[in-house]
Amino acid sequence: MVDVYFGSMLRRLAGLLVGGLALAACSAPSGEAAPSQPTSAVSTPVATARPALDPADRPRFSVSEWKTNFARHSVPYVEIGEGGPPRDGIPPLDKPRFVSVGEAGAWLKDNEPVVAFTWNGDARAYPLQILIWHEIVNDVVGGQPVLITFCPLCNAAIAFERTLAGVVYDFGTTGKLRYSDLVMWDRQTESWWQQFTGEAIVGDLTGERLNFLPASVIAYADFKQSYPAGKVLSRDTGYSRNYGRNPYTGYDDIASSPFLFDGASDPRLRPMERVVALSLGSVDVAYPYSLLSQMQVVNDSPAGKPIVVFWQRGTSSALDAGSIANSRDIGATGVFERLLNGQRLTFSAGANGFVDDETHSRWNILGQAIEGSLRGQQLTPLLHFNHFWFAWAAFKPNTIIYK
Repeated sequence: MVDVYFGSMLRRLAGLLVGGLALAACSAPSGEAAPSQPTSAVSTPVATARPALDPADRPRFSVSEWKTNFARHSVPYVEIGEGGPPRDGIPPLDKPRFVSVGEAGAWLKDNEPVVAFTWNGDARAYPLQILIWHEIVNDVVGGQPVLITFCPLCNAAIAFERTLAGVVYDFGTTGKLRYSDLVMWDRQTESWWQQFTGEAIVGDLTGERLNFLPASVIAYADFKQSYPAGKVLSRDTGYSRNYGRNPYTGYDDIASSPFLFDGASDPRLRPMERVVALSLGSVDVAYPYSLLSQMQVVNDSPAGKPIVVFWQRGTSSALDAGSIANSRDIGATGVFERLLNGQRLTFSAGANGFVDDETHSRWNILGQAIEGSLRGQQLTPLLHFNHFWFAWAAFKPNTIIYK
């Protein structure tokens, strides 16, 4: 069965995903089924009956396995397509285990990318070498129920609160895509959610939105230097996966095309160009990595808000070579307010970090002052997203590109 599924997936994924992902998509750990039940103490019952669907607006996919209210949706069903794996075929992690930075160093290299997330003093790193096989982690950090997500096809690592109106929701993967982006589902109502926007697009919760939480994709070396007592998501997931291996070898080639993307293309940048982007009110702005890698620091004021964008070498791609640790260096970014204690700072790249012109203090990629008169100070982080251009532009078509 695995060989048959493997062959089918390879044909379906047009050679982009290699055998390991096909195995991941179709198998749970030995003797264990993919999780399908809610794990939170607070839950909302799933409706047992579905309203009749309008024949003129029926999904293009089978709905027989779902209790979702498909009569409610905010996007045309023609925009939602099969991604390959079945529901939770790429299994989320519901009971994540963590190890110390010292223990993780036995298998996690300094240059490997991690999602760094901190809440109430609880600092955690989620290595992309693990997230690439699971895409979703339902976690509680610093007492806050959070959702850590990664969509490899869009290069989208996003963190959310997973509490709405007092209900803690647990999420999984639908196996569906919209604009090549992960469509999630919650186990309490079986509503479907767009990972990119955090919005419920199908089901009883249609129109509801999860709150974004600030997270950064940085090198493991930078995480452990800033948070030596931090925790690292363990490889002890309950699943047998080839962690450290990239099942999307070569996907982020700048000359390639996005997979299963049928949205409108914005020709201002190449589709697979990496950008760090943010939204300030009604203004969306993107900073191409190709420019940041030359400038390293951008002092800007989009929508009149003084911000700084840092870029630093030392972080490998999760979507390049077969081994993530041996992939090319794409760098990492940080985006922060430039106002600190009423003073507007102006930054430049230093020999080892970033320096403000006003006090000559030195700062790291996480916006922490590590030397000088401002040592110990923290710049206010801004919600920012490191995505492929095609994905950001599909959801934010009026984006201003910094030049």
